[in-house]
Amino acid sequence: MIFIEKEIQTAAYLFASILFILSLGGLSSQESAKRSVFYGIIGMAIAILATVLGKGVEGHVYIIGGISVAAIIGTLLARKVEMTSMPQLVAILHSFVGLAAVLVGFGSYLDPATHKLSSTEHTIHLVEVFIGVFIGAITFTGSIIAWGKLEGKVRSKPLLYPGRHAVNIILVLASIGLGVMFSMAEGTSGMIYLYIMTAIACFIGVMLVMAIGGADMPVVVSMLNSYSGWAASAAGFMLGNDLLIVTGALVGSSGAILSIIMCEAMNRSFFSVILGGFGAVAATGEATAMEGEVTSLNHEEVAELLKEAKSVVIVPGYGMAVAKAQYPIHDMVQTLRKAGKMVRFAIHPVAGRLPGHMNVLLAEANVPYDIVLEMDEINAELSDTDVVMVIGANDVVNPGAQDDPSSPIYGMPVIEAWKAEKVIVMKRSMSSGYAGVENPLFYKANTEMLYSDAKESVEKILIFLKKHHS
Repeated sequence: MIFIEKEIQTAAYLFASILFILSLGGLSSQESAKRSVFYGIIGMAIAILATVLGKGVEGHVYIIGGISVAAIIGTLLARKVEMTSMPQLVAILHSFVGLAAVLVGFGSYLDPATHKLSSTEHTIHLVEVFIGVFIGAITFTGSIIAWGKLEGKVRSKPLLYPGRHAVNIILVLASIGLGVMFSMAEGTSGMIYLYIMTAIACFIGVMLVMAIGGADMPVVVSMLNSYSGWAASAAGFMLGNDLLIVTGALVGSSGAILSIIMCEAMNRSFFSVILGGFGAVAATGEATAMEGEVTSLNHEEVAELLKEAKSVVIVPGYGMAVAKAQYPIHDMVQTLRKAGKMVRFAIHPVAGRLPGHMNVLLAEANVPYDIVLEMDEINAELSDTDVVMVIGANDVVNPGAQDDPSSPIYGMPVIEAWKAEKVIVMKRSMSSGYAGVENPLFYKANTEMLYSDAKESVEKILIFLKKHHS
């Protein structure tokens, strides 16, 4: 086996770190996102090779075998998972990072070399182990609950009980006390404290995410991404691996920044995310009664409205993703633009189940980037829009977020679709959205429902549009 010198390994780690930074930077733009993914792949390949070929590494047969099996499993899963399930995949992958940090912590503590360190170094390393396992355990169970909520295995409504914050504080204080005893224990006798703390951290991870409502899950996934980064960084400290420290810090800080941006966009508190407090304030008063009558149109009537309109705004949501309607929507948009219509998309920061979910789907269907606008860019222009088409979205266009204090999503900025002259809502039924609340938009006088699968509806509308232009 060929081994590389420490200096070459350090240079490889530095180069990989630069590629990771370029990868993260490129993800800020749709045009450069694909290229940035390749930067990340190349950087990770270099990082793995430099680590495996480093001096002092043994058991290469097992390492290469494990990497090969994991690569095959990862490839098969990634190819099998639909875009609609990508948030669940991301959440469960975060749990693997957390579990890895826990196992690395246990292994590092049991390593005889750990207990041969000098007094000060030994104490510092034990603190690294304890913190790494604590963060990793929270990430592990929290991510599993997030996966369960996104997959529908766990209820989306927040689990609230009296005094839960006090319980969490007591558990954190108990963990700190265990940490003190752990750092003072001799030999491996502190393992019992590590076990107890791990159990406590796992419980905290469950309760933090269980307390968060379904409407806020995209932000939670982003925050768990940050947790997984810090867990990886902690593992890097335990292993003495500089690249893992840097990479974990990049993921942790970028995830935190994204969470802060999303919290500001949703009028939420960043610290509320960290403390699992999105569902903390229960809605007060009785739910506002729905006023008005729900009316509906058929596909031909919707096509007529689009023919007469000069400006159209499309608001996509999770229903579009489930139906894979982005492809016929692209064709419909092209037809309308050829007819001289101004067509744009309005994207809510948390539309779908993952930040950027809708942007990825539209890019996949080759929708031009310049007509895909964010909520803040489009809201001011909706009052001058002839038709707003809401395709599979619900909570992100709910006016109750602005005028119903009893609503769980009250205070969350939404796309103000109801301000347009006409609103067409494509849904399979009148069922509530992921947040579990009714939508007053459906009852407004300028709103018409179109009950059908999103893809089928758009395809039928497109047929009528093409008949008109043929």
